[in-house]
This record gives sequence, C-alpha cells and structure tokens, in this order.
Amino acid sequence: MAKANQSDFEIGGRAIGPGERTTVDLPVARLYTHAPIAMPVHVVRSRRPGATLFVSAAIHGDELNGVEIIRRLLRSRAMRRLRGTLVAIPIVNVHGFIDRSRYLPDRRDLNRCFPGSDHGSLAARLAHLFMTEIVERCTHGVDLHTGAIHRSILPQIRANLDDSETDRLARCFEVPVLLNDTVRDGSLRQAAAERGIPMLLYEAGEALRFDETSIRAGVRGIINVMRALDMLPTARGRKQPREPVVARASNWVRAPISGVFRAVLPLGAQVARNGLLGVVADPFGEREAEVTSPHDGIIIGRCNLPLANEGDALFNIARFTAVDDAAARVEAFHEYYQPDDAGAFSPYGASSRSAVTDSDEPS
Repeated sequence: MAKANQSDFEIGGRAIGPGERTTVDLPVARLYTHAPIAMPVHVVRSRRPGATLFVSAAIHGDELNGVEIIRRLLRSRAMRRLRGTLVAIPIVNVHGFIDRSRYLPDRRDLNRCFPGSDHGSLAARLAHLFMTEIVERCTHGVDLHTGAIHRSILPQIRANLDDSETDRLARCFEVPVLLNDTVRDGSLRQAAAERGIPMLLYEAGEALRFDETSIRAGVRGIINVMRALDMLPTARGRKQPREPVVARASNWVRAPISGVFRAVLPLGAQVARNGLLGVVADPFGEREAEVTSPHDGIIIGRCNLPLANEGDALFNIARFTAVDDAAARVEAFHEYYQPDDAGAFSPYGASSRSAVTDSDEPS
C-alpha cells in the first residue's frame, strides 16, 4: 500500500510533485480505426502530507452520476485546504462511456475482471492498468456507481463493515443506509481489500440519468470521508450527523407474471410484510397480479420501466432490525437535500443553512 506521506508520486511515468495539480492520460488501447483511447486521471497534491485517496466513476460506462460528482468535487473550494493527495478518475471504462454502455466492447463487465492481467482480454488489461497505476498507489478509495438502466437506487454505501476502518469511513458518508456487503469475485472492492486498501462503494440513482439529490449527497459524502482521513479540516459549526442504519440483508422482489407494471410505493418507502408494492397486469386488464413485500423493510431499489417480463426484478427491499428507525433516517436524508422555499436547491436544509458556510460547495 502506498505511503501516506510519500514525497514522490508517479502515474503513467509522470512524476507529480507536492503542490502540483495536473491531468494524466493513461493509454488504454487503440480503436480499430487506429485512434488512441486514454483514461483521464486528475491528481491534486498538497504540499502537506496526508492520505492518498482515489475516487473513481464510470467503471460501468453508463453510470453517469459519479462523473458529475467528481467534476463538482474537483471544483470545490475545499480542495484549497487539501492535505495529502486526491486521485480522481471520472471515466474508468472509456469505451463503455463513449458507447453509453455498461460493458466493454467484448461485453465483459469490468467490475468482474479485477485485478486483471496485462496480457488478457481488453477488460483484464484495463483492470490491470487501474490496479497498478491507481489503486496500488493509494491508501483509500471511493468507487461511485448507480443502478442499472431503468432501475433507481436509494443513496447507500456498500462496504465490508466488518473492517473497522472501512466501517468508520462508511458512517462518515452521511447516507441513510449502509449495506454490509460481501465482496464479489473479480470486483474492484475485492482486489483493493486483498491489498489492504479500505474502499467504499457509493450507489445512487439510475444509469444514463443525472439525479441531483444523489449527486449532492455524493459530493458531500466524499468531502466527509476526506475530513475523516484528515485530508480536509473539520467544518466549523457543523452538526453531528445522524447515525446511519445498517441493513442486515436485501433481496429483489420479482414480477410474478408478464405485463404492464404499476408501482404503488416510491423509492425509500417503508413497507410491511405482505404489503402492496405494485401491480402487474396484461394490457386488457383481464389478468392481474399483485406484487407484495416478503418482509418488513425499506425500498432501496426500484424498477422504473412499466413493461415487465415474468421474473424481472421490480423492488429491492432491505431488512433492518428497527425498520421505523431506518425509515426516519431516509426521511431525514431527503429533507436535508430538499429545495428551499424559493425553489433553489440547498444541500444543507433550512435548519442548518445559517450554521454552515458554503466553502465546500462547488464554485
């Protein structure tokens, strides 16, 4: 693992000194037209020592919220007070991003190909490049994701909460729900964990769509993590965040029949066991089936497409020890990111706006 106070920092053969801020293009491959493809990496180095954090997005090329989160993070005035090094990679899967596709041209999922290989498939080579040039040079990481196409995800952190450092950072992110999620084979989280690098996975919103609440929460969450790592000073007058709740498990409720899907409850709603979630019916109304919850919980994922085939995933329900407490956290989260009375969007909420400066918001 990279040392937090290292004086020399190199990416792609480029040495980046203390106090320097630059973009490095890591060569990925060439298209069959001979045009080169590169992964852009923005590095912000402070003259003061500290942790080295990577923040990545678009490992799945159609997941756009993270790209905007990183753009706003880099424009934040908070970066003027940085300690250590921030490594920002807004577009990891450049091929997929160009094609508006989750996958690489060979239809491989990049997040199932880590740590990769320098002589394997295109996905394996890209994963290997990311591991050797980014992950292995950092002390911590945050990877930004959204739901799939036509699926919205409630802002949440997925992480190995059994690791004390990862758990500490996850609770600083200030999302209402944490999922103690085991790592998947071939994932970036697994590869980072094997190298002793604590990493958070932030999921929020829907593929190919910007969601303002998810974006604002993502920017603020990363800044909170940077404060927890002493990369940024603690904000003055800032209230202690509400403790998030940890989901014991979650599962998708699937369409019992094929037909037109009508959701009854929104994302973030509290549901009871056997409670009505939605209805699937044929176009003539002759055949209809209710979709119900198998247990008490909170809706943390929902399908937005009204057309459903039998077996399609429609709702993701998370289970909690205290569902009422989880519902209160979700409600407080949405109130925090509500537009103010004048219609302007405030990331603080009316109750805390006067007590917190906007020095961490994008300029």
